Amino acid sequence: MGQKLSCGASLEHVLFKAIQVGDIETVKFLLERDPSLVDQTTVYDRISALHIASTYGQIEVVEMILDQLVNPDIVNRHRQTPLMLAAMHGKISCVEKLLEAGANILMFDSVSGRTCLHYAAYYGHLDCLQAILSAAHSSPVSISWGFARFVNVRDDNGATPLHLAARQRHPDCVHILLNNGGLVCALTSGNRCPGRTPLHLAARGGSLDCVRELLAWGADRIKRDAAGRIPYAIALKYKHGACAALLNPSSAEPLVWPSPLKFISELNPEAKVLLEGALMDANKEREKNILKGTSYSVSSPSASDTDDNVSEISDSELCCICFDQVCTIEVQDCGHQMCAHCTLALCCHNKPNPTSTSQSIPVCPFCRSNIAKLVVVKNNKIESDADIDMDSLKLRKQRKSLNLSEESSSFRGISAIGSFGRIGGRNSGRIAADNNLVVDKP
Repeated sequence: MGQKLSCGASLEHVLFKAIQVGDIETVKFLLERDPSLVDQTTVYDRISALHIASTYGQIEVVEMILDQLVNPDIVNRHRQTPLMLAAMHGKISCVEKLLEAGANILMFDSVSGRTCLHYAAYYGHLDCLQAILSAAHSSPVSISWGFARFVNVRDDNGATPLHLAARQRHPDCVHILLNNGGLVCALTSGNRCPGRTPLHLAARGGSLDCVRELLAWGADRIKRDAAGRIPYAIALKYKHGACAALLNPSSAEPLVWPSPLKFISELNPEAKVLLEGALMDANKEREKNILKGTSYSVSSPSASDTDDNVSEISDSELCCICFDQVCTIEVQDCGHQMCAHCTLALCCHNKPNPTSTSQSIPVCPFCRSNIAKLVVVKNNKIESDADIDMDSLKLRKQRKSLNLSEESSSFRGISAIGSFGRIGGRNSGRIAADNNLVVDKP
């Protein structure tokens, strides 16, 4: 330590180097010797000790500096705060500590007018993104700005965090932002690629998972940007063939998450995960039809695997609509149970109607009462292989086959809701699509 200080270097320079390499002892010595060093910045970039500690994830140094009542929102030459740099580099412990110290989440840099939420979304740091969104719920931002407005905050080019996550191929971040109110129809502005939705940018990035998420939340495949291009044309331009196939306006419409429904917005996390999984499964079946026969086709599970899965489900627990999936969702207050796939078929639609803000309330297919709330079925039991009755298994398969071949009159109305060609089976949610992919430039 003495050698470092005798080399003619300034204390500030030695401090910054010690922070960068995590030399905690030297940092403590220097700050005790000259506490004013925490306020010093580099001459040109105006980078402070807190910026460096946040960038390199030196949480002990961050805590040490914040304990000296340093402003957590000190900015560098580009008006970047330590919170922005911690979010950029995915240093979650530093992000949490800075948020705890009261760092302002609604500060904008001078490079692109981005916030810490933009940084976390652009660089794909899901844990940082979640921490910032969680802080936004309880911070003054939710009161002064409103939480939904913060989630859709725009940079200088009109890009929201959802735009950036979609462009950079971060489907997990896309999912979280959509779940927190990210607008799937938001348009960019400015001089760089104006009029683009997140789907346009996902098509450019070529992430199938991002495209799937956005389509499942109602992204418009035929929306044109300022240059007159739809997402399909952009995917073709950048040679993302699989994305282009799904975005082709002539291919089957995807199923869309029924977010306007009140009971959907109030779902508990467990039920929401089950229904979202069922929706993605249904749209993957649609993808198989669209991509069939192309180099992007996805292999289906073998028949033996399907039969094995069926044999493990108790006959009394099978969904009475599809006779294939186990009942996982219960309707309150009537108590009737269905599988997640059939529950979703009651609520889903192919394309949102822009002229209406809400959908009609679905009804229970058993008692025809309005569905007010959905919960997860508790204590489902699975039979062991030794307890499987072969006669009951054969009967179950016959009923399943019967259900797939012709619709029951009792549930004829259900099969007309959404685009579930037939409800049930491992092909639950399969959409009728043209197997011959037509690739026409718009």
